[in-house]
Amino acid sequence: MKKLRTIRPFIFITVLLSTAMACAAADGLRLHPDNPHYFLWRGKPAVLITSGEHYGAVLNRDFDYVKYLDTLAADGLNLTRTWTGGTYCEPFGAFNISENTLAPKEGKFLCPFARSDKPGYRGGGNKFDLERWDDAYFARFRDFVKQADARGVIVEVNLFCPFYEDGMWVLSPLHPGNNVNGVGSGLSRTNVYTMDRNSGTLAIQEKLVRKLVAELRDFGNAYFEICNEPYFGGVTLDWQRHIAGVIEEAQKNLPGKKLISQNIANGRKKIANPDPAVSIFNFHYATPPDTVGMNYELNKVIGDNETGFKGQADDTYRKEAWEFILAGGGLFNNLDYSFTAGHEDGTFKYPSKQPGGGSVAFRKQLHILADFMNAMDFVKMKPDNSVIGKLPAGANARAFVEAGKTYAIYLRSDKLVAEIEVTLPVGSYKADWIDTKTGAKKQDEFKHAGGACKLVVPPFEKDIALRLIQR
Repeated sequence: MKKLRTIRPFIFITVLLSTAMACAAADGLRLHPDNPHYFLWRGKPAVLITSGEHYGAVLNRDFDYVKYLDTLAADGLNLTRTWTGGTYCEPFGAFNISENTLAPKEGKFLCPFARSDKPGYRGGGNKFDLERWDDAYFARFRDFVKQADARGVIVEVNLFCPFYEDGMWVLSPLHPGNNVNGVGSGLSRTNVYTMDRNSGTLAIQEKLVRKLVAELRDFGNAYFEICNEPYFGGVTLDWQRHIAGVIEEAQKNLPGKKLISQNIANGRKKIANPDPAVSIFNFHYATPPDTVGMNYELNKVIGDNETGFKGQADDTYRKEAWEFILAGGGLFNNLDYSFTAGHEDGTFKYPSKQPGGGSVAFRKQLHILADFMNAMDFVKMKPDNSVIGKLPAGANARAFVEAGKTYAIYLRSDKLVAEIEVTLPVGSYKADWIDTKTGAKKQDEFKHAGGACKLVVPPFEKDIALRLIQR
């Protein structure tokens, strides 16, 4: 009996902790049951909007991810995207990105696989042993997701990435010159993510997926993306489906199964034969946001989860974000090059050669978009540009509507627009004109007899948003 008294409290506490973790996972990110174009997160409808660092928060030992996540939370953003480092990192100077977090300095690259006792890794230090895990790496990854969860930030865990050039492949732990296991012998960079020409890398990839699923099992704020930009570097579709199947199998007995994302194309593409395991279909540089309408009937989240190679002007990416979300998209992520190791608060002054932008001011502008969406019952709304009348030459507008209740309109033009025409049912309305750069509001109330309604547009620079609520 004395022994039982000693054990029972331990059993009780263990059961409580297990139950709490299971509840946390079950309350995690999932598709909204009433409108799966959006998410349900902690019991509330969610759109994911962010401007995040260049994916090296975990694999780069120099990066202070707590400070970074504090910044995202303070900026009102709720998403980050990170690479696992299991197969991919970048060399210094890749894509002309200054202080690239995916290109750690020598000795600063963290990988799921443990180092061996044999020197010779191309990126510095010893080669990798693909049969052993690096426990310190997984402790860092778990803490990253835990810290994100504490701040209400979702983590997109990108499992794999193609090798755009040979200089990237020779840095991979799967490259035969970088591991002591003989994996990847004779393999070219374009055959790494295939089912039949992978020189032993597939088994390692499967093992890594299972390990990450197990390590993140208790966190509800993560989802898995199969592969970044699989339309480059020889990545095959059957391999992508296989990896999705590995994720499903690995978490089939776990509570709160995590969503799976697939990156489809740059720009736009009509998805044929969608994988039923996939809940999020992500695109890159998706402007104009035609791909949302092309794939809206799938009733899954359509995301624009990478943009940022179109110059440094905030205007470019602000317009892309507003248009994509009001077209019915559920996720937007800009590549923000103001985040670097040493500038995790997003204040790095990048040089003019940088391919994209990002700034404190821009992140505040994205917060305005997030607030705009969260002020509406967007789960009941859908894109409907038919309510907008003819616009002046050079102007463009998008409408997001719950007919008879809420009308959200985004208008952009480089020239003065004095008025717009919106088709509305009879009723009384409250109008909020919102400056997309400052968040300043101009409010009005009016009655309408039904049909075409002409609204005077306040002066604006480049773009403005309107929210109409029928009272």
